[in-house]
Amino acid sequence: MYRILIVEDDSSISDLLKMNLTIAGYECDTACDGAKALSAIKHNKYDLALLDIMLPEVDGFELMPYMDKHCVPVIYLSAKSDVGDRVRGLRLGAEDYLVKPFHILELLVRIEKVLSRNNKQPEIISLCGVTVNEKERKIYVNDQEVELKPMEYNLMLMFMKHPNMVLSREQLLHNVWGDDYYGETRTVDSHVAVIRKKLNWSDKIVTIHRVGYKLEVEK
Repeated sequence: MYRILIVEDDSSISDLLKMNLTIAGYECDTACDGAKALSAIKHNKYDLALLDIMLPEVDGFELMPYMDKHCVPVIYLSAKSDVGDRVRGLRLGAEDYLVKPFHILELLVRIEKVLSRNNKQPEIISLCGVTVNEKERKIYVNDQEVELKPMEYNLMLMFMKHPNMVLSREQLLHNVWGDDYYGETRTVDSHVAVIRKKLNWSDKIVTIHRVGYKLEVEK
């Protein structure tokens, strides 16, 4: 399980992040100021840190050299939307910079990309009777290989990487088909129907009325 340090002085934001990241399968610690963050990285190993910039004691920019020293990749989460602040954060070595407010799914996707770039993502994922080898793009259901078309494969991964999370049709369109796709949300419904059948997930992908879908996984 990946361990993430959330450095945020607003307790409501910190609690919300921790709740959602825990649901997504991450182990999380929190720090409400820069000094506590420094103590945390000295005594624990983290796969990633989510840093606010405007922090008490030691700000997020000042923390960056220490994160680098302890080999902790960083994503800045800040209300500071000025281009200069973004550039400064990235030049200091941050992997990404996300401006508040943001949607939790966007953050989760960015976390996955950062972990992947730093070789922290597993090549093999197993869930609900399905095993995926991401490096080889091979899918097995009960040890039998199954063929999926590219968009079916990408949609399946969205569900597998975000179990028990309600994903709206609009979110799935944005993250699987991309910003340049202008089709209707019924496209999502038809692809969900296909992967339900191919993966024996008829009782696993639950329809959330008027919203979207959820891959229901027993904890």
